[in-house]
Amino acid sequence: MQVIITHGTLARSRVLHFNRWQLAASLAALTLAMLLTAAALYHFYLQKAAREGWPLGSQLVQFLVRDEFAQRDRFMRENLDAMAQRVGEMQAKLVKLEAMSERVSGMAGVKPEDLKPVARAAAGGQGGPYVPMQTPSLEELNVVVKALGDVTDQHTDLFTYIESRLFEGRLQALMVPTSRPVEGSVGSGFGFRSDPFTGSPALHTGLDFPGDTGTPIQAAAGGVVLSTQYHGAYGHVLEIDHGNGLVTRYAHTSKILVKPGDLVRRGQRVAEVGTSGRSTGPHLHFEVLVEGVPQDPAKFLAGGPAVTERLAQGRASRSRR
Repeated sequence: MQVIITHGTLARSRVLHFNRWQLAASLAALTLAMLLTAAALYHFYLQKAAREGWPLGSQLVQFLVRDEFAQRDRFMRENLDAMAQRVGEMQAKLVKLEAMSERVSGMAGVKPEDLKPVARAAAGGQGGPYVPMQTPSLEELNVVVKALGDVTDQHTDLFTYIESRLFEGRLQALMVPTSRPVEGSVGSGFGFRSDPFTGSPALHTGLDFPGDTGTPIQAAAGGVVLSTQYHGAYGHVLEIDHGNGLVTRYAHTSKILVKPGDLVRRGQRVAEVGTSGRSTGPHLHFEVLVEGVPQDPAKFLAGGPAVTERLAQGRASRSRR
């Protein structure tokens, strides 16, 4: 490409030669210069219009400002929605934690109101330098909320573990025979006595509860029915396994209401008083066996929590061995 430049009639003409790449570079430089000039004029016009209140310019400035505010509001709403969701999750965790705290404190025998701090009224003069609180940013709030969520999760796990251990203690207490199987007085106690048939001294391995035939017999503790059978000496006899080598035996019954493998609870009706087997009249012969060795049931029925604690300590020592 050639460009001829002339001036006047006598002046020499100048010829400028441009190849394709030079022409493209020149056009690009010209376009860039025009864009920069337009941007500078546009910026100057907007500032001038906003400062002096030109009609068209002020409308354009207001439109741009509204668009910027709209974008900022949208950004704030999105962040606030996310923050509200996080706060809602934390509130749900706190409600769950509070309910678990009430259950655990109730199982531990502590009133929930006793654990709450008592607010003390401020007395006397107050003072000190004024240090205004700085408003945290969204990033700082997110960090604080996340930290609170982590602490809440840790406390929830801790309460869950404590609750499981307390439930374990309650279950052990429920599986110790401390409830009377039959209402009424005891006829014959544990220990040596004169045998009612031979008159010779003999060991009586349980407690006798006199009663009319058909009187309800209740499980002295929760457990699993181990066996129901007829025995020559015990008659119709029922055995309940309470775990860890602890078994209760109910003999001379007229009717057994459960079968082996059934899960029974404390106080559940499991049989009826009778006089089957080696018996002189209707009564319940009640035994407590630990590792197959007969124990005095009266100590269990009268001991309550003390017996439960001693059995738990014995179980713990055997498990360590």
